Amino acid sequence: MTPAPAVATAVTFVWLGMVLAISFLEAPLKFRAPGVTLPIGLGIGRLVFRALNTVEVVLAAVLVVAFVAGQPSRGAVTAATVAVVVLIVQLALVRPRLTRRSDRVLAGHDAPRSRSHHAYIALEMIKVIALISAGILLLTA
Repeated sequence: MTPAPAVATAVTFVWLGMVLAISFLEAPLKFRAPGVTLPIGLGIGRLVFRALNTVEVVLAAVLVVAFVAGQPSRGAVTAATVAVVVLIVQLALVRPRLTRRSDRVLAGHDAPRSRSHHAYIALEMIKVIALISAGILLLTA
């Protein structure tokens, strides 16, 4: 395996691991911890997801560079493209809505549960499937 495919494969699985650990493990568990109120959980979540999304953007950029430098299969490119597009949609469309809601809650106002939260989770599931697919396709190339 030449360096570019190896880097692409590693980045794909690191990205996948981070999304699984934060979105599907840390995020729901923090609200079950003793003494964690909704405002505290939201405050922590905002920090954690800002950091996760920043790292995701860096990993996506590295993945694109590795793909340009290497010759991945069309399937791997398609799967990785889905993951990158989902990330862009999350950052550009969904996160701002979630931020507005959490701003209201943190300011002490009532804010109904947002459908954007469900959209973000659905997009995370699509991203996970895309990253698993890209990783497998990169490994089997």
